[in-house]
Amino acid sequence: MNNILTAIIILLLLIIGGGFYKFMIQGSTVESSDGRLAIQLNAGERDMVLGEMRTFLETVQSIIRGVTEDDMKLVAESARKVGMAAQGEVPGSLVGKLPIEFKKLGFDTHSKFDQLALDASDMGDKDNVLIQLSVLMQNCVGCHAAYRIELDT
Repeated sequence: MNNILTAIIILLLLIIGGGFYKFMIQGSTVESSDGRLAIQLNAGERDMVLGEMRTFLETVQSIIRGVTEDDMKLVAESARKVGMAAQGEVPGSLVGKLPIEFKKLGFDTHSKFDQLALDASDMGDKDNVLIQLSVLMQNCVGCHAAYRIELDT
């Protein structure tokens, strides 16, 4: 009887571990023809992710405008809008489909926007903002080099 219970427990742990790997680490991905990892999403999820990326790009433009107009308030407000607080809008079902490295890049990008907002408010140093923005943009470039978003079939 103990052997059967042990076997059932081990089997359940393997199933849970496999589910954790699939939904938290690997996500819903396939290799694509261009060498990037294709993240498979439904149309609504794809629209949400691409919308967030467009918002990042609009924010970068607004930050640059703030720097050129010497308006650190605009810089801080723009960056803060896409900081960590913006992640609360992402449904768990979508998060489960994203591979862990994509999630790490996303968290880091939101965090970097928060730090940029804080430093722009506290220091008001345009050169520092541009340095931070340059580092932040490496996340964007790295993400687009590694991933593509495709509709699941």
